[in-house]
Amino acid sequence: MAYGLRLAERGRYTTSPNPRVGCVLVRDGEIVGEGFHARAGGPHAEVHALRAAGERARGATAYVTLEPCSHVGRTPACAPQLVEAGVARVVTAMNDPNPQVAGRGHAILREAGVEVTEAIAPAAARALNPGFVSRMERGRPWVTVKLAQSLDGRSALASGESQWITGEAARRDVQFLRARQCAVLSGIDTVLTDSARLNVRLSADELGIAGEVRQPARVVLDSGLRLPPFAAIFDAPGAVWIYTRDANEGVHHEALLKREATLIEAPTAPGLGLDLDFILSDLARREINEVLVEAGAKLAGAFVAAGLCDELVVYQAPVLLGHQARPALALPEPSALVDASRWTLVDETRLGEDLRLTLRPAR
Repeated sequence: MAYGLRLAERGRYTTSPNPRVGCVLVRDGEIVGEGFHARAGGPHAEVHALRAAGERARGATAYVTLEPCSHVGRTPACAPQLVEAGVARVVTAMNDPNPQVAGRGHAILREAGVEVTEAIAPAAARALNPGFVSRMERGRPWVTVKLAQSLDGRSALASGESQWITGEAARRDVQFLRARQCAVLSGIDTVLTDSARLNVRLSADELGIAGEVRQPARVVLDSGLRLPPFAAIFDAPGAVWIYTRDANEGVHHEALLKREATLIEAPTAPGLGLDLDFILSDLARREINEVLVEAGAKLAGAFVAAGLCDELVVYQAPVLLGHQARPALALPEPSALVDASRWTLVDETRLGEDLRLTLRPAR
């Protein structure tokens, strides 16, 4: 199963909106077939493993990192194919949180006489697919807020100058972080001020994948529909989705539609501008598993303050910018230290002279 999880990880840049899944077929103590799900619309991990094993799949044990699917989507269901191939036993790392499956895959196998051992490594399997699990269980994507800051927690000088706080190694690492996402989200002010493109600028070879690089959707929160059609974000490949108060207002409305931007109306929330809960729910309906927030202090802080940030990725440079510089996060001050927002460090990685800190809410 550990090997199957490593196989599944090979689809980290390519499988969305599907989960990352690996499968290993073992017969008489020997691996006779293996595979992983590479792209949505392509064969699932079980199919790759069965094709590799051929007749040797009969009587084998299949180790699958997620319960085999029981419904027909872009491809045929996997559970019946395991039965047809004559697999004797199926061991899964976790049950599928998708309501369309949710135990049905295991049931199909058992009804056909296949021995099933389920959910032997749920924590590891869930960690492989936090966005897919979040979308199925919570109805919203997994949200990562990315920050680049100085030692004193500043993101830019008072003038707005911020290029570059971190070094080349950290900025390159951000591209790998983006490549894992289904969407990269920012606010209109950041998109305009930084001429942001929010796309992945790595080649398939650099990512270690076959085929074209999957570009995340670029999501802009623009309540007044101020994004001009000549903005730099349109110079990069991939979809541009704009959340706004009124999709029919704004001087650039028609021109944005001609640039093939998707305009989505969103309600407002007191003190937050556009309603972030609505936006995340709508992104889930659009099959977005994971969202990377690359925004200014106000919008990034709004996600954190609202409890909508599942993970902070902080690129910290060994520089000091002073108390008049702009903060990385705009957050309300707690009434007492005991009420401060607490986070748990889950990873620390050195990137050149900088540090990448990955943190999750301490709850």
